[in-house]
Amino acid sequence: MKKTLIGLAIAALAVSTHFAFAGASAPQTTVLEDNSPVVGSAKTALNFQPLPQQIQAANMTAEFFTRFHYKAVPLDDAMSEKIFDRYLKSLDGDRIFFIQSDIDKFSAARDKMDDAILGQDLTTPFAMFNLYHQRFRERLTYARELLNSTFDFSEKEVYRYQRDKEPWPQSEAQMRDVWRQRVKNDWLRLKLAGKDAAAIKSTLDKRYETTLTRMNKLKSEDVFQLFMNAYAMSVEPHTNYLGPKAAEDFDISMRLSMTGIGATLQDRDEMATVRELVPGSPAALSGKLKVGDRIVGVGQGAGSTPVDVMGWRLDDVVKLIRGPKDTTVLLDVLPADAGPDGAHKAVVLVRNKITLEQQAAKKTIQEVKTAEGTRRIGVIALPTFYQDFDARRRGDKDFKSATRDVAKLLTELKKEKVDSVLIDLRDNGGGSLNEAVELTSLFIGKGPVVQQRNSQGKVHIENDSAGVVAWDGPLGVMINRGSASASEIFAAAIQDYGRGLIIGENSFGKGTVQTVISLDQMARSDKPQYGDLKMTIAQFFRVNGGTTQLRGVTPDIAYPSFVDADSYGESSYDNALPWVQIKPANYHAVGNLKDVQAMLQVRHELRIAKDKEFQFIKEDIAEFQKQKEKKVISLNEEERRAERDLREKKNKEREAVRASLDGKVKVGGKNDASKLSAQDDGLQGSERSLASELAAEKASKEAKDVFLIEAAHILSDEIELIKSSKRLADKTISKASSSAKPKDME
Repeated sequence: MKKTLIGLAIAALAVSTHFAFAGASAPQTTVLEDNSPVVGSAKTALNFQPLPQQIQAANMTAEFFTRFHYKAVPLDDAMSEKIFDRYLKSLDGDRIFFIQSDIDKFSAARDKMDDAILGQDLTTPFAMFNLYHQRFRERLTYARELLNSTFDFSEKEVYRYQRDKEPWPQSEAQMRDVWRQRVKNDWLRLKLAGKDAAAIKSTLDKRYETTLTRMNKLKSEDVFQLFMNAYAMSVEPHTNYLGPKAAEDFDISMRLSMTGIGATLQDRDEMATVRELVPGSPAALSGKLKVGDRIVGVGQGAGSTPVDVMGWRLDDVVKLIRGPKDTTVLLDVLPADAGPDGAHKAVVLVRNKITLEQQAAKKTIQEVKTAEGTRRIGVIALPTFYQDFDARRRGDKDFKSATRDVAKLLTELKKEKVDSVLIDLRDNGGGSLNEAVELTSLFIGKGPVVQQRNSQGKVHIENDSAGVVAWDGPLGVMINRGSASASEIFAAAIQDYGRGLIIGENSFGKGTVQTVISLDQMARSDKPQYGDLKMTIAQFFRVNGGTTQLRGVTPDIAYPSFVDADSYGESSYDNALPWVQIKPANYHAVGNLKDVQAMLQVRHELRIAKDKEFQFIKEDIAEFQKQKEKKVISLNEEERRAERDLREKKNKEREAVRASLDGKVKVGGKNDASKLSAQDDGLQGSERSLASELAAEKASKEAKDVFLIEAAHILSDEIELIKSSKRLADKTISKASSSAKPKDME
């Protein structure tokens, strides 16, 4: 089955399987071919070899990419060089593992990657990974040895932490010096955070050992997926190969449901630790599983003998826990408050369908105080344009849909008598094309939403024939650089129709359409073994004829931004499709916000000029750009401590200002600039306690979102301006529910 998508980029490979979900979607895309744990040490050389099904999958992939891709290009020597360079970058982008002689060893293969795929001989790409794996182990082993050294932090020395443009180290001695500086920097960070020498050595030794252990859990499927994505993304940035496990996780992320127990797991100290329980899930309803509990064994059936899963890859453990609805799983659990040798408990759960409501659309209400009283702005946050493709295909009337969920929330907001609606699409990477079109129709009614042009140049106009307006009042859309594809289609249509204000940052700039193709179906395989292709098949265009490709959607009211277009977004890709324009669709604007937009811009600028939080954000942006340009950091303790003291002083001054204004000192949400000026504790990931990690996330969610608050004020200003002027009201009030539409839109 094909699924038409316009976003949701998939990571090629997550080497560290840090999070996974037993009854929820997993954010990593590492793939395993069986349930067996991989045992290895830092001194164990693993020799990865391609599997027969991978060789066949590579051939099928080449067939699709060279014949049916929107940007079909031959798999020849020129493409081979691109694949080689991208694969090498994915292995060692920061040039901290390979030395120049390693690169020289494989240089003859630069124009042989096409032969490896077409000739069904993947020996060379696997050999490259095997050497990378060896170098990785050598570097981390050396890093652990350095912990017995004494570092001189009084020296005037700098560490170049951004090395992607640096030449490869010419010798082992040069590489060792790079790693000496890396370890010295890790040590200094912890020292500045107040740790003593013993604690620093223990923390870093465990960190490096854990990194090695995770690397040693990789399998051939991981290597193959990494190489095939080097090929896929050399064709076009949003084309991907998904291994069987990655394909399953992608499916779950689109339908927001699966069967399991409903527990989010995290890898902590080689144990699958419960990080979160999904409300209403078997795990939550049982009362037997708690946050912090560690799952050390999994059995199939109440009377089964659990398989010991200590030290397993997290997605291996999850694979055992997931299963068909109404089946039983037995968990051998080490309670959160028990020591390593504490008493275990057996937890028996019956698997059920898990709905991932935390990733679905949600509503809140922002209140804005005015001279006339309080205005209520209804906010709908939409993380992704999700849809259960299979359920819809089967004719299930209750299939999961972003548009359906938003329509219900709009009905609720109308009953709550909101004055305006704000659709929050920040960091929404896209999803279903159907959902983007149908969601737009909730605000414009019938009419073209987006144009698609396929590889033959044929243009197809997408619209929702039902076109039932769910909200015809004032509307705003929040976007940022993380808003891509479906988000950009929606925002662009709302802007082109004059239906609502676009507020925030310039969007990502992804103007391409993908479809997901099952290689297992193509090969008529009864079991998942070949994976899926997410392949670009078309480019989309706005109804005005332009495209969001490269340029994105420009907001009507722009916010200050940390994002550098050269480092994040479509324009950061070296092989992105160009910006082009086609003939506009025949559409009828339902409003004109140009006049009111100019006045709103003035009010916005006057307001943020007096807003301390926006002043802090601008200061942080300037500091961020300054640090980014340096690309080096001092390894001198006195200099680093002075920098830390300066940040601490600035943070305290800001907290005092916030407290004096409204008593609130926490600022977070999706605008969280304060993280850049927060003090560094020198720790990584699961090195912090689970309790503190969860508390920090909770505080961030509950903190004041100054960008959202300002957007609510902008929409409140719009209402005031429209009320004050009949001329403005006549131009800006939506006519989406009117019957006055062009005949070809009926």
